[in-house]
Amino acid sequence: MLENLNTKLVLFDLDGTLIDTAPDFLSSLNNVLSRYNKRNVSASGIRTYISEGSSKLIKYAFDIDERDKDFKKYKNEFLLEYKSNLAAKSNLFDGIEKLLSYLNQNKIMYGIVTNKFLEYADPIVKSFPQLKDLKILICPDHVTISKPDPEGILLACNKLNVEINETIYLGDHENDLRAGISAGVKVIGCLYGYSLSIDSVDKYDCDFVNSANEIISHIK
Repeated sequence: MLENLNTKLVLFDLDGTLIDTAPDFLSSLNNVLSRYNKRNVSASGIRTYISEGSSKLIKYAFDIDERDKDFKKYKNEFLLEYKSNLAAKSNLFDGIEKLLSYLNQNKIMYGIVTNKFLEYADPIVKSFPQLKDLKILICPDHVTISKPDPEGILLACNKLNVEINETIYLGDHENDLRAGISAGVKVIGCLYGYSLSIDSVDKYDCDFVNSANEIISHIK
């Protein structure tokens, strides 16, 4: 049944919020580690670094920093490996498919604002038929400043002609919460993702969910 809702647009962060991309990060990273006879890392070990970007993953996995002579080589090899395994094992988080059906039924648009570059984000999104009704994908390629700056969220609202008070932004990283709060949209922190902890609940004035199944109840 169609509900009379004030929300016109729901925007998602990508990794750790909409899609669980950790399995492909893990296998790609371990493939490179094995190539150099390095000890493999675990899913729990890399979890908090996924939303921080490839450099953080390389630092953690190889236990080095940017000054190491092999840092760029490892990073480039990882990115090539990851690009060939973008959606091999990734999945929508439990509850997301039901949420997308709810949004479609209630004529609420949805999109993505991510710090993942377009060359990686676009193939992932296109690999999920459940995301066929996605209205917009905003990546660092489209803005001058990435999250935590609100530019990407504001750009999505502007392009879709939706007011900020009719928009919700969901994310699993403090940069997502800061971007959403700065933009003036309603913000939902996803504790089921990679980076947020219970400490974030007291730190930020926004809603939080423990699973994607709880999101529908926060849409007004």
